[in-house]
Amino acid sequence: MIAAIAVLAFFVVLALGTVFVGMSGGARGARGTLQSQSLVARRGTAIAITAVVVGIGIAIPIWLGAANAQDHAKNAPGGLTLTADQAHGRELFARNCATCHTLRAANAVGAVGPNLDQLRPPASLVVLTIKTGLARGNGQMPAGLLTGKDARDVGDFVARVAGHG
Repeated sequence: MIAAIAVLAFFVVLALGTVFVGMSGGARGARGTLQSQSLVARRGTAIAITAVVVGIGIAIPIWLGAANAQDHAKNAPGGLTLTADQAHGRELFARNCATCHTLRAANAVGAVGPNLDQLRPPASLVVLTIKTGLARGNGQMPAGLLTGKDARDVGDFVARVAGHG
């Protein structure tokens, strides 16, 4: 949406420039107007060029940045919205769990631990497994990888997003 508005703004400026050239008697007339020796014309040209540079070079990037300032960390695949704790859980999952587990919402493609998108564990099972560890299959998950609120945040995150997206 924002990219479309930026492209549209570019073409509006381009169209206005074309109209200016056309109404000034073509390229030669526009050049003559812009290069006029009168003080008013030079100031007008300087103001117009400054406005274009500021508008394109400064205002548009600031506007795009402000429009993108929404907390994208709260957005997960599949249109899910995460709480602040779940967003924190996603960060912790990426640091501590993603190398072994597959979970699309965290862009994790580990092959040692189970695929959490297929398993879709409840938060309580995730927290219990983080607390006690698990030794099955191809690897061994150490006990106490995370504790307390961090473990609960990861459990809530996995339960919320597993199988979505």
